[in-house]
Amino acid sequence: MDPVRLFFVGTAGSGKSTLTQAFKLWMDQQGYNAVTVNLDPGVEELGYTPDVDIRDWVSVPEIMAEKGLGPNGAQIACADIAAVKFPEISRVIEEFRADYILIDTPGQIELFAFRQASDVFLNAFPTQRNIIVFVLDPAVAKAPAGLVSLLMLASSIQFRFDAPMELVLGKSDLLAEDELERIVENCRNPESLMFSLGEAGSDGKMDMRSVSATEFLRAMDALGVRMVPRPVSSVEMQGIEDIYNAVQQIYFGGEDLSPD
Repeated sequence: MDPVRLFFVGTAGSGKSTLTQAFKLWMDQQGYNAVTVNLDPGVEELGYTPDVDIRDWVSVPEIMAEKGLGPNGAQIACADIAAVKFPEISRVIEEFRADYILIDTPGQIELFAFRQASDVFLNAFPTQRNIIVFVLDPAVAKAPAGLVSLLMLASSIQFRFDAPMELVLGKSDLLAEDELERIVENCRNPESLMFSLGEAGSDGKMDMRSVSATEFLRAMDALGVRMVPRPVSSVEMQGIEDIYNAVQQIYFGGEDLSPD
């Protein structure tokens, strides 16, 4: 079977790496064949050992020393170098013959969102069974304006790449129940979001920001873009199966993978 590749994308600290690790653990427990790939050349500690690591080909410290660049410039240079080397990297990934490829992307989300290298990463494989899992940072999402900013970023990535996207709310165990409910309701109901944004204003009035935000959600709904995140917790292993089931619906019509 051609593998499905999940690209875990999100802002720094949103929980991409812990979710990658938790998804791999869950897949192992179910008897499914999955491998992990680290695409962040600058990460110092992942919390897990990836099966394929971009740092075996290029790393930020090496490029900083070699080219005299700062951390940001080195990240950009590494992304470009990785794109050149990715045909070789993709062949190594394919040699695992796994059903699922779990790809942990850089913490600097702009490297994935806007660099041409990302097109190379998504299109380097023989088939296009790719899914972008956009992880919302709960610390940012619980503020209405922060939530809208994350949703706009997620939608810009979805429009840039020809791949389905699943929105998840990372580290949901850190949120109080009412905070979690408010985030989901604000995503589901534009009127609720408008009220929350107006409530957050200094004068309590509905300003242009709240109107623009709600019109954005309505536009996404009209285009058929799902803007309601699935709460997940890597600590409590909650929501992992929901991501798996969503993938099955997208590529297998709801059919489950067989461990053999």
